[in-house]
Amino acid sequence: MPSETLWEIAKAEVEKRGSSENEGDGAEIGEKSVFFIGSKNGGKTTIILRCLDRDEPPKPTLALEYTYGRRTKGHNIPKDIAHFWELGGGTSLLDLISIPITSDTLRTFSIVLVLDLSKPNDLWPTMENLLQATKLNIDKVIMKLGKKNSKAASEMRQKMWSNMQKDHPDFDSEKRKVICKTLRFVAHYYGASLMFTSKSEALLLKIRGVINQLAFGINKSKSICVDQNKPLFITAGLDSLSQIGPPPLPDNDIGKLHARSPMDLWKKVYEKLFPPKSINTLKDVKDPAKDPQYAESEVDEMRIQKDQELEQYKRSSSKSWKQIELDS
Repeated sequence: MPSETLWEIAKAEVEKRGSSENEGDGAEIGEKSVFFIGSKNGGKTTIILRCLDRDEPPKPTLALEYTYGRRTKGHNIPKDIAHFWELGGGTSLLDLISIPITSDTLRTFSIVLVLDLSKPNDLWPTMENLLQATKLNIDKVIMKLGKKNSKAASEMRQKMWSNMQKDHPDFDSEKRKVICKTLRFVAHYYGASLMFTSKSEALLLKIRGVINQLAFGINKSKSICVDQNKPLFITAGLDSLSQIGPPPLPDNDIGKLHARSPMDLWKKVYEKLFPPKSINTLKDVKDPAKDPQYAESEVDEMRIQKDQELEQYKRSSSKSWKQIELDS
């Protein structure tokens, strides 16, 4: 029996790789991206540093921060790389969400939403604004991809993004029940994981395990805790609507809310107990460019000059368009 030629061996290897990529769940892909969004000062940087074993004090995130981590798989095997992105400013910098979300990264992309439960009145508007902005950008990328590759776009629509919650302050039992059940519903709705954490070393280790699963595709945790008197820990796929139950409100009151969807119903129930603050209070009005901590005379002078040139250009452009309209 004749031996295979080098060309036949190479062809078989390529076909084998293509088959494994199509059949796999992405766990073997060497690069993944994890995007942290959420409440301002909610602990996103702390979680990232802990996952990367970096013993350094967290610094405030001004806009969009990037770092990466690597993990060795074996001798002479390329290391897995995880790209970590972090959006600062809470809901004040939504325009920057589009930067990490691209057609190249989306297939192995995870969203980690960190919420500050010590501010329950800000929780829903923060969560809603960030998730809506993220979903909008993801939909744009998929729509653009669909024009080139409809099959790949269809596969991406079936992917779900991961969501993580933060902190577990003391509330009375009824308030805690509403917070826990609401977040369980939102996490289940998006096919996501839900975890409460704090500065406790044991909880940080559990969070680190989940982030490593997102970043490097290691084994997913099967542990679960749904006791509202303890920090919740529910991995995606382990919860159900029957276990979560209906919104914690009497049936006759639920009928008066006139909700358009299940998500809208849970929102109305939550905001009945925790009325949201004005959205303006959630935005950071400080301009980092004007922060004296980062003052640089030459750069600042050039910035002023360019701002003046921009305003002058806007005025001249406006006059030009008005003249065109008059001539026509």
